Amino acid sequence: MVQIIQNCLRQKNTRQSLDKISKIFSKILPIYWAFLTYMLLKPGEENQEYWFMFNGIDKVLHLSIFAMLGFCFIATFPRIKFSYFFQIILIYAFLTEILQEEMGLGRSMESLDIVADTIGCLIGYYIYKALIKRFF
Repeated sequence: MVQIIQNCLRQKNTRQSLDKISKIFSKILPIYWAFLTYMLLKPGEENQEYWFMFNGIDKVLHLSIFAMLGFCFIATFPRIKFSYFFQIILIYAFLTEILQEEMGLGRSMESLDIVADTIGCLIGYYIYKALIKRFF
């Protein structure tokens, strides 16, 4: 009986902790999403060559920024169904790529960017799930 009560208390604390995390990320997500939209749609610039640049760095950047977006999104809405999460992020990835092409500001639509965005959001989702499973 004592174990059942302890489990219930632990679950209550877990829910409260997850609600606190969600509340924090509900402040971070819109700021990050607005910044990301700006960065993805701003006019293209001629990149300078730096020592850390390599062929395909833009795909790594897409993957990492969408991993962060996926993490922030699922942390904000932890009870959302995976299919809805995936559809929202994928629509955003497609929309930004289409807008890059249509706006004519020196950016172009690349299908590999969408692949990197998709993989990135999945990585962010699974990192969140792994952290929650481990610490809660």
